This record gives sequence, C-alpha cells and structure tokens, in this order.
Amino acid sequence: MSNVTARTAIIVYMTASSDAEAKHIADALITEQLAACCNICPGIRSIYMWEGKLCDEKEVLLLIKSFEDCFDALAKKIKSLHSYKVPEIIAVPLTKGDEAYLRWMEEVVPSKP
Repeated sequence: MSNVTARTAIIVYMTASSDAEAKHIADALITEQLAACCNICPGIRSIYMWEGKLCDEKEVLLLIKSFEDCFDALAKKIKSLHSYKVPEIIAVPLTKGDEAYLRWMEEVVPSKP
C-alpha cells in the first residue's frame, strides 16, 4: 500500500439532507469527472449550533474520493446543487492506499488546472 500517484488523493466529507440529494450530487460529481467514487452513508445524526440554536438532525454522509487539484471545482459544484446555505465540505489527504485503486482514480479523474 502506498501513495503512488503524483497527485494528492483526498476524501471529502459532505452531509446532505436526504438520500436523494446525496445521490443527485454524487451523480454530478462522477459525471463531471470531479470524483472517482462516492459512498452514500445514510442514517447519520449530526448535532451542531446553527443561528444560536442547538440542532439535532438526521443526515446522509457522502464520502467522496477525489484529488486535491479538483477540490475547488468539486466544492463549487456541490454548493451549486446543495440545499443547505452552508454545506459541510471538508477534505482530508489520503496518505496511503492500494496502488491499483489510486491508479484507477487517476484514470477516471483528470487533473484540473
């Protein structure tokens, strides 16, 4: 296991209000080659402060596999489709991964300038 790509692979965490919204966003990210794969994880519970109130909401987590050079375009696309005023869009770098999987990611997600 290693990071054999010249690009920095990332996992982007995004929450959505429903399965349908998560699927709609995932379809767009894959179709536009901004992500290699999206996992839709239903049934999460988020607790946070919003406009001075404690919120406790059921949400859907979307795990998005992409590259650092795609993040700005990916975030812009998510914001254009998302129902939330301030959607959660956070990324963490992948430090290790299966070589074949990382190569496949590079094949399906071209570099962004």
